[in-house]
Amino acid sequence: MPDEMTQFLKSLKAIADETRLRLLHLLLTQDLCGRALARRLGVTEAAVSQHLKVLREAGLISGEKRGYWTHYIVRKEMFIKIIGELQGMVRHATLPAGQCRGMRASQRGLSGKEVKSMCCGPCCEQPIKLKSKPEECTPEQIKECHGDVKNHPCQGKKKEDGRTKKGKP
Repeated sequence: MPDEMTQFLKSLKAIADETRLRLLHLLLTQDLCGRALARRLGVTEAAVSQHLKVLREAGLISGEKRGYWTHYIVRKEMFIKIIGELQGMVRHATLPAGQCRGMRASQRGLSGKEVKSMCCGPCCEQPIKLKSKPEECTPEQIKECHGDVKNHPCQGKKKEDGRTKKGKP
């Protein structure tokens, strides 16, 4: 996970420069060499070379040798990955007011550890009003944090014998 985050941040930083963004825009229309990019952008070949290096290290472009010149190509799959990551962040962050991620996860059909890992942490709207463990929450606290539910969504479902799915009472 840290490597994925490092790569994601490196990609975003590479895109965040105006010249590199213009360079990418040109490369999305056609494959070009460093000299052609420099002429079209109105900057030196040395400057283009430095920008291409940053984009290459971020995995956003690749070079293809064609005779004496190297033509650069945008790696579209990397942009699709970045877009997917950003969309995931937005989807995860858009919750109705007063509802925690764990409740949202249980509504999507997730259960057990998937919900427990998302619930009653910094995601809750009123963490000060909650107890440290789901068992210690009052029905009022559960309703305030998770909406109108009978049981705390972080707790395992109770079986008929009063035990949770993990076998603990």
